[in-house]
Amino acid sequence: MTTPPTTPLGACIPVPTTEQVMAALGTVDDPEIGRPITELDMVDGVAIDGGAVTVDVLLTVPGCPMKDTITREVTAALTRVEGVTAVDVRLGSMTEQQRAKVAEKVRGGAGKAPGGQVVIPFAQTDSRTKVIAIASGKGGVGKSSVTTNLAVALAQQGQSVGVLDADVWGYSIPRMLGVEGRPVAFNNMVMPLQAHGVKVISIGFFVDAEKPVIWRGPMLHRALQQFLADVHWGDLDFLLCDLPPGTGDIAISLAQMLPNADMLVVTTPQQAAQRVALRAGQMTAQTGMRVTGVIENMATFVAPDTGTEYRIFGEGGGQLLAAELDTELWASIPIDPRLREGSDSGTPLVASDPDAPASQRFAEVAQRLAKSRTSLVGRSLPLKF
Repeated sequence: MTTPPTTPLGACIPVPTTEQVMAALGTVDDPEIGRPITELDMVDGVAIDGGAVTVDVLLTVPGCPMKDTITREVTAALTRVEGVTAVDVRLGSMTEQQRAKVAEKVRGGAGKAPGGQVVIPFAQTDSRTKVIAIASGKGGVGKSSVTTNLAVALAQQGQSVGVLDADVWGYSIPRMLGVEGRPVAFNNMVMPLQAHGVKVISIGFFVDAEKPVIWRGPMLHRALQQFLADVHWGDLDFLLCDLPPGTGDIAISLAQMLPNADMLVVTTPQQAAQRVALRAGQMTAQTGMRVTGVIENMATFVAPDTGTEYRIFGEGGGQLLAAELDTELWASIPIDPRLREGSDSGTPLVASDPDAPASQRFAEVAQRLAKSRTSLVGRSLPLKF
């Protein structure tokens, strides 16, 4: 039971109405689904006794890990209602039938088409989500750190962002974003975890971190399909897909499922990385995707003691790659040791120091993506193998 501050002696205390209480509860979102608890039929009952309000809230799953958050936010919302002097939140659990209704409401018909065919919402012509596949030719160029910092930069600019960690063998997004735990699932629907305003799904949430993932084509294809179709991403502005290096099964499967996605290719300035990245970019000619831009990572290093700029990995690779792929060099990201430190600590540089030169480059790319975001209607480009 939570008791708000008392009203001065002698003041007239209005009695809250059911309508006021329900309106306040309508401002509380389920932290995992992102929809108002009233809309999801989670409010099972309201009792008002003078200024004391008791609310029965049904959790979508027993032992919901966000139950303390729900209790806290319901209490906070009701204490702001004039006349409420005490709040008691009583938690229960939905029945199977109630959960099924919530799942149907949340899915809005997505997930399965008549006949059991899997439906990927991002592949539908009415999807408002811009899907960006972030690729590289080889490992070690900082592709995942680019993905995480770009995702957080987009979120900081008010965009709704999700990150799909499609690097099944070398998943690193959970660590880089500081996300731990297991996603909640009910009625064949999975809720992504969140950090820094970004929704995240990764195979790393479902497997033993100490054991390698030894999967081949069909299993990889099915896992990616489930991440796209069975995860409740909600209304995203952007979905960033962190691909494994190269042009293997995952990249091919993603192109089959989302042929209208765009690709950002990450490289370093050195020629060896640029030539390998060229092959990753050229695969779009066969898949229907298009390379929207190139990001050159580890472009320069500025010595902190002298201010001298060094090009440790050479120069020109990003610009040459962009020219060969008939696109543009969107950004050259300078070397900053804090990029690596942030990846290890779970706090991306754009979150810890948004004014750093590298952070500013990511912010510029995010702004460019936001401006270029257009409808995907009419861009149906089938695979050509």
